[in-house]
Amino acid sequence: MRGLHFTVKKGQTAAIVGPSGSGKSTAISLLERFYDTSAGAVRFDGHDIRKLCLRNARSQMALVGQEPRLFAGTIKENICLGLKDVDDTKVREAIEIANASTFISTLPQELHRELTRKLEKKGTQLSGGQKQRIAIARAMVRDPVILLLDEATSALDAESEKAVQEALERARAGRTCITIAHRLSGIKNADLILYVENGKLRESGTHSELMNRKGRYYQLVQKQDIAP
Repeated sequence: MRGLHFTVKKGQTAAIVGPSGSGKSTAISLLERFYDTSAGAVRFDGHDIRKLCLRNARSQMALVGQEPRLFAGTIKENICLGLKDVDDTKVREAIEIANASTFISTLPQELHRELTRKLEKKGTQLSGGQKQRIAIARAMVRDPVILLLDEATSALDAESEKAVQEALERARAGRTCITIAHRLSGIKNADLILYVENGKLRESGTHSELMNRKGRYYQLVQKQDIAP
């Protein structure tokens, strides 16, 4: 990444788009501090993220990626992954936000309790869209300040994508969101769209602004045959 500079205000959604290999996911990695910048800085609430406690910084964020990792265990165990003593009510609220209640109700259960319903190893009995909604619930139970979405719908068919997009709309409410998108249909309402190519920021603005410029973003939208 070179010369990438942008600011996302509290409660806004920023979408990073561009060709494959352009460096989109690098922004997520820098925010999560999977590695640090060699020049410049990432700032969280005005503070250089490298000077913040790593655990505390990460506790303010939740990531939904392209392929969620699920394991053999109960719904609650999969959603609360790594968290202790989470109240059942909070888990159910996360499930509702993620639009996951209906399909969860069809899973095997123990002791007639919804949250004891079982997932198989890797969640093999679930569709791709259902797995993503479990991943969204996993993010929501952490009540993050910043929600990170790394091509969260890119592997889904149209029907599954619609259900997941509806869940993501609820998940974004009141939160700052940074989303990496391959499909552009779900980011038209973003407060800020950043077009990145070869590691450089080429264009930025709202969907309407970028469409009016008829530049790189406009061309990408045309290729995906998305309504203006």
